[in-house]
Amino acid sequence: MEFELKSPGSAIPCLVTADADNGRYMIRKEDTSGEVFNSVQELKEWIRLNWTESQFENPKQFTYMLENLKAMEQ
Repeated sequence: MEFELKSPGSAIPCLVTADADNGRYMIRKEDTSGEVFNSVQELKEWIRLNWTESQFENPKQFTYMLENLKAMEQ
């Protein structure tokens, strides 16, 4: 699963990748640097600590992404 979140501070959207089949959990941040995680739980924790829905042009996309990541844990 991939989610693109457009931020007013960057022309390139933030990207969240959660691929359980291949064990890939990654984030591309607003400044195009990235983070790699070992699990969807680590990915969600980083998002919870570092991002808020108000940082993005469409807060509903942020909420949708979190709901989908939560569903992956089950």
